Amino acid sequence: MSELSDRSFSPRFGMSSRVAESIASDLRKRILRGEADGAPLPRQDDLTRQYGVSGPSLREALRILEAEGLITVRRGKFGGAYVHKPSWSSAAYALALSLQGQGVTLADLAESLLVLEPMCAAGCAVRADRAGTIVPALRASVADTEAHIGDDVQFSVSARAFHDLLVGGLPQESMRLIVRSMVAIWSIQERIWAETVNAASQYPSEDSQREAYRTHAALLRLIEEGDVDGARRLSAAHLEASQAIVLERFGSEVVDASSLAAVQAFKSL
Repeated sequence: MSELSDRSFSPRFGMSSRVAESIASDLRKRILRGEADGAPLPRQDDLTRQYGVSGPSLREALRILEAEGLITVRRGKFGGAYVHKPSWSSAAYALALSLQGQGVTLADLAESLLVLEPMCAAGCAVRADRAGTIVPALRASVADTEAHIGDDVQFSVSARAFHDLLVGGLPQESMRLIVRSMVAIWSIQERIWAETVNAASQYPSEDSQREAYRTHAALLRLIEEGDVDGARRLSAAHLEASQAIVLERFGSEVVDASSLAAVQAFKSL
């Protein structure tokens, strides 16, 4: 039985000025505890009986959860409230909004990644199971990057995918979430940049793309060989070089999480 359908799970709430917040808090815990993404909440009539409250109090609680992105309320014949479990992509979007709100620049974001991403490359190289896990994925990514040399924006997307995979080298789930979010934010800024300069025929040349591909291939070899220090150093040097292309023109710009292009990119994660 769904935890949200278990009427014995939650206490009944008395009427008070905080009743909606109390109901939202209880439902929030139950959603985060393990309810499946996309699962429907019990019908509103059932929830009002379960909590012993009025319809307006329950609807206010649902509006709180909807504003937090934890549920979607659909109207109509097949309506109801449906669960949205938080994911790493929602964390990335929330972090990007915070960065933009604090006026964090791309240069600042780039400096943080210069610390975090080489750590991930080293983590890939040190993994005892790398030959059967991360290496095949990186090898496929390198091949895909080579196939898109000269394909402008698609090359940028493919090259970024390689960097995204490096995050998998970290053993801590919490650190993977943080770094993956940061990498995704940078990747989206880079994608917006690529689309901008491509329109002006200023995208990096095929020679630059081939150099990036060769570096990815070399980094793959270091990881395969278990060269932790070599993987860390090459990752840092490569990342700094690739960042320079963006930072030269956009380094002083604030992180973009609110434009139509950015929002659509975050939704596609």
